[in-house]
Amino acid sequence: MAWLEVDLDALIGNLAAIRHAAGSGVRVEPVIKADAYGHGMIPVAQALEAAGAEGLSVVTFDEAEALRAAGIEVPLLVLYPIPVGLVSAAAAQRIAVTVGDAALLDRLVEAVRSASGIPALHVQLELETGLGRGGVPPEEASNAARRLADTEGIVLDGAWSHLAAPEDLERSAGQQERFERALKGLSDGGVGIATRHLSASGGLVAGTAPSYDAVRPGLAIYGMVPDDLLTDEPRGLAAELRPVMSLHARPVRVIDLPAGWGISYGPSYTTARPSRIATLPVGYGDGWPRSLSNIANALVRGVRVPLVGNVAMDAVMADVTDVPGEPVTVDDEFTLLGRQGSSKIDAAELARLRTTISWEVTTDMARRLPRVYHAAAGPVGLRTLSAAEDRWLGSNSGTETSAT
Repeated sequence: MAWLEVDLDALIGNLAAIRHAAGSGVRVEPVIKADAYGHGMIPVAQALEAAGAEGLSVVTFDEAEALRAAGIEVPLLVLYPIPVGLVSAAAAQRIAVTVGDAALLDRLVEAVRSASGIPALHVQLELETGLGRGGVPPEEASNAARRLADTEGIVLDGAWSHLAAPEDLERSAGQQERFERALKGLSDGGVGIATRHLSASGGLVAGTAPSYDAVRPGLAIYGMVPDDLLTDEPRGLAAELRPVMSLHARPVRVIDLPAGWGISYGPSYTTARPSRIATLPVGYGDGWPRSLSNIANALVRGVRVPLVGNVAMDAVMADVTDVPGEPVTVDDEFTLLGRQGSSKIDAAELARLRTTISWEVTTDMARRLPRVYHAAAGPVGLRTLSAAEDRWLGSNSGTETSAT
């Protein structure tokens, strides 16, 4: 069996560390898009809401709607534009939406004007400051904001942008200057903005942008430092973050094989000596990619062991021949991501091996991997592939309720 463990104490500790780094009076609104970066959106949202997060950010309307259906009450912001046919549903469910394109802004305004009998739709304006991905250019921001503010049924309550390279002080300073120039244009045009936000995880860790009224931690809330900001001796916020996710497995077979035996498809690996090989039920169907074939490790009994042969859809093999003590058996627990004893394998290490980034490592973890949620008191929830099997344990009553 293979499973992910999600440490809710670490999650809440990260929220507290980010709150301290952001400063007094700043709203902390974690980003929980893409199934909370693979950690499980609903349980993560429930834990963050209970711990006092002032809001949550997602990318799709479906994500926001699922959060409301699960009973999440804090303010929600969809960071990408939504189809105009969903305007009424967004307003009714108190889901704020983003506008960052002139044509889509026009369509949103017309959709709100055509709707009747709905609450006001809360809108935030994305500003293009140098990421090159989305947002209204600063010179167009005042007109766009005025159009939104003058439309009955729309409440313009936020403006935001996103740093392209938080580790680059000069580039980030340029983005901040353009952001503030756009905000001044709004103010000069008589449009007040209640919530301004620019910093996400990178800006918070690097300290390259002001917190303004709110911050949007993504990777950092899950205890990871953006790859370009990693150092041998982390300081400040980077030193306080604790990884939330770990990946574990128990073998489905352990066998002694002779020298010259091929391992997995190809084979790309052949034993050079009599070897003890453990098959772990984790593969690219679970988010452990084929690109890690013959280059990654696992931990067992606190010892690093090589993973050998091509990664299959449902399996990877570990060479446990040199593990000290009694021979490894199917009762031993392996860690593929996380800490075991004094040894660890973190997302940044796996990202380097895959020539990718830490964000992709956790987000790739498949839905079929069970998520076990735990805190200091012990297990508090379980999410499995079948929604009927999802369980969330009540913190006081000990009864079980649906987690998603």
